[in-house]
Amino acid sequence: MRKVSPAAILKRHWIPLIFIVVISVSSVIVTRLHHVFASQDLNPHAGAGVEIVQFNPKAVAYEAFGPPGTVADINYWDAEANVHQLTDVPLPWSFTVVTVLPAVQANMVVQGNSGEIGCRIRIDDRLLDERRATGLNAQTFCLVKSG
Repeated sequence: MRKVSPAAILKRHWIPLIFIVVISVSSVIVTRLHHVFASQDLNPHAGAGVEIVQFNPKAVAYEAFGPPGTVADINYWDAEANVHQLTDVPLPWSFTVVTVLPAVQANMVVQGNSGEIGCRIRIDDRLLDERRATGLNAQTFCLVKSG
């Protein structure tokens, strides 16, 4: 049987051995640096659950108006932009949606059975849109893109 000398093993496998030594030394150095600078625990309260407190509620007020005795069909968006449809609503009509979303799109369409109709959208008591229309079965809309 042939005997293999340690020099022959080193001659043949010196690159993987150097690689293993370099990786081992670097791991020890990085671990020591983590302990020195305390970077192993950047956020000690991670996953503990943070309570989100709602703030700055917005009140979006929709209003529809017309001459006395006017009945209208009203379509409007709620805070999540879901469409709601009301039929044969006596005017004046108003509805308020309260939300804590940072921005709200408000949209309403009003069509009445008289020759005159109007709508308003207020956010936090600020009038942001008001429109009026005249004509047979008058129809108008109000839109606030970002309130």
